[in-house]
Order: sequence, then structure tokens, then C-alpha cells
Amino acid sequence: MVDDEVEFVTTLAERLKLRGIDASIATDGTEALKHVDADRPQLVVLDVLMPGLGGLAVLDQIRTTDPQIKVILLTGRGAAQGDDQRIPPGAFDYLIKPVNIDELIEKMREALSAPSPARRGRKG
Repeated sequence: MVDDEVEFVTTLAERLKLRGIDASIATDGTEALKHVDADRPQLVVLDVLMPGLGGLAVLDQIRTTDPQIKVILLTGRGAAQGDDQRIPPGAFDYLIKPVNIDELIEKMREALSAPSPARRGRKG
């Protein structure tokens, strides 16, 4: 879970843990990339708009580090803004904040059960 809003990301991680989902948090893009390098999570839930290293830059780095890691983006922007409805390359999906915990869990399950992109250079 990556979001610069500390109270939001802490509460969200606690709610996931209460539902049996292990969740660690990072409060900025640099910290998130350190977690990815150290822990190689299956899934990252990532805020798009953060000061410093923003969510889309973090997404690009995750894709470079390990394209098998699934990423769900969170945004505070309204879904009515045409271009914001497109899912950026490399992301599984995105949700609008404030996020419904049940919807987030469902998207997480969908992401984890979706096929991973083929690794470059692999045969068969």
C-alpha cells in the first residue's frame, strides 16, 4: 500500500489485515521502491498523485524491476474526467478514492488471479 496520506494508508492496511490480507505500507515513491526491491510483493496498491516520485513514475520502475508484480492505482480525481478513465500501461486497474474496502479486495483478487505478462526472452 503506497500513499502519501499517512492516516489513509495506515487505516486501509489495518482494515486489510483484519480481513486476513497481509499489507505493508509506504508513504512515498522512494520508500515504495525500496519495499519492492526488498520484498518483491505480488501486488502493489499505489496512489497516483504523490509529492516527489509520483505514482506513475513508481509504476514504471516496478515494471522495470519485476513486470510480474501487479499494480492497482488509486486516484483522488473524479472518474468523469475522460482521459483519467484510461488505465496506464503496466497497471491492472485503478480505483477512485475514497476506496470501498470490499471493492479494493475484489480488485486485488482479480489482479492476483489474472495471468502475468510473458517475460521477455522466454520461450514457450
